[in-house]
Amino acid sequence: MAYSSRRPETNGEIRARPEDFRVDERLGFDLEDTGQHLWLRIRKTGYTTEQVAGLLARQAGVLRRAVSYAGMKDRQAVTRQWFSVDLAGRPSPEWSQQLPSDVVVEAQRFHRRKLRRGALASNQFEITISSIEGDVSEIQNRLSEVATRGVPNYFGPQRFGIDGRNVERAWKLIVEHKSERDRHRRSLMFSTARGLLFNRVLSARVELRSWDQALDGDVMQLDGSRSVFDVEHVDEILAERLRTFDVHATGPLWGRGRSRVRGLASELESQALTDCRDWREGLEHAGLEQSRRALRVPVRGLVWHWLDEQSLWLSFTLPPGAYATSVLREVINV
Repeated sequence: MAYSSRRPETNGEIRARPEDFRVDERLGFDLEDTGQHLWLRIRKTGYTTEQVAGLLARQAGVLRRAVSYAGMKDRQAVTRQWFSVDLAGRPSPEWSQQLPSDVVVEAQRFHRRKLRRGALASNQFEITISSIEGDVSEIQNRLSEVATRGVPNYFGPQRFGIDGRNVERAWKLIVEHKSERDRHRRSLMFSTARGLLFNRVLSARVELRSWDQALDGDVMQLDGSRSVFDVEHVDEILAERLRTFDVHATGPLWGRGRSRVRGLASELESQALTDCRDWREGLEHAGLEQSRRALRVPVRGLVWHWLDEQSLWLSFTLPPGAYATSVLREVINV
């Protein structure tokens, strides 16, 4: 995938220890202390989000589908995230006595509704990069550019599995129509395929230096919202909204329905996906509705300092659905 400037020449390591990669979900709204859905703020280390969801379901005596979360979080990290459990009148378990020591319930509140995917204000990251080799000034310059320009909103490698194995699994399900009964795995495979196509379009826009600009015929998305609107022609008002991160150009999350992009933006998307016909038809056949995702993500609150000559600590906030690895790849090879 293309880089916003060029591939970094410095190298480093992340996740040398789980505590070197910390993620904290921010809800952005208050819970009501009433209802049948018990929301749990959990700190986990060494477990996937799906594994924790399974643990909660077993301890609460409910089906797995009664447990919800807003998004997947890394296994090799210290993460704080929210889950909701539909207890439907059951008593709340004594979580501290039944969960592993690396899965800790830090807070719990009842709410009338379950937690839905993406229902977050943001994710706060604190990351330590160690064993850094190369030009320190390059890292400083790249961080400054990221803070002012944002980064291409690529789906990170986590979406595609270890060594990209999820892509092969998604092909079997979506193109070869192999059966998969597990609901979670099916959803993951669809997300993998859509992420693959989106990244191709975004990479093409990055190569043309238009990932943070608007083209005639683009579909724009309001920052912090899923609301979109069509652009026939780019004017100075829209350009100013782009400069202030009020809006972002978008790329496709493939599915059924006619694409809303027109003109030059449509031509670029078609060219990027020319050899992806099987993927596109498979996703349409699966019944997914086409939607849009921002091509650019702002990196807010970015601060950093050097712990020593080879270790760098940085902190920043991303909106839900954005990947910290997409920020790091623009700064250093890890």
